[in-house]
Amino acid sequence: MTTQNLIIYKFNVLYHILEELSLDLNLKVTFANTESSLNECVKNLNNYLIISNKEYLDINNQLVLDNLPINIFKLIEKINIEFLKIQFSSQSEVKVKNYIIDLNSREIIINNTKLRLTEKEINTIIYLSKSNKPVSIDELQEKVWSYQSDIETHTVETHIYRLRKKILSTFKDSEFIISEKNGYQIK
Repeated sequence: MTTQNLIIYKFNVLYHILEELSLDLNLKVTFANTESSLNECVKNLNNYLIISNKEYLDINNQLVLDNLPINIFKLIEKINIEFLKIQFSSQSEVKVKNYIIDLNSREIIINNTKLRLTEKEINTIIYLSKSNKPVSIDELQEKVWSYQSDIETHTVETHIYRLRKKILSTFKDSEFIISEKNGYQIK
């Protein structure tokens, strides 16, 4: 299991309380009192939550405790819920080229421009992006559509054509899915 990193930002009293409980809570608790020390703390972390007593607009993964006092069990529950939200959010996004694919909302996003996709389109993009060589139509039929390769169908070609058309019209990207002689590829 990934270590859950709890960073207490400019909230010294809370740091001392949680630091004392950190082994029992199975958390790594760190204190940051400046923006630079906070940036240093989160630089190489994926699974972290920042707790402060006021909201800072430029900070992600933040839990603000501005309604004190709080029951310790309620606080632990809030921390656990926030870690679950972070985990859910991080598992829902896939990076492909310069795009982000949000699996929950079924959207592909770049520079705040969004395009809704079907489940098959998302599965096709993800499958192509994981391959480092062109993927044949037969392989896509088998792996993405679960069709047998001996069936004559143009399903893959039609879907790729429509997907490219959607991406071109929304993002003006004609190079997202490349046609190679052996199949399709996302480079």
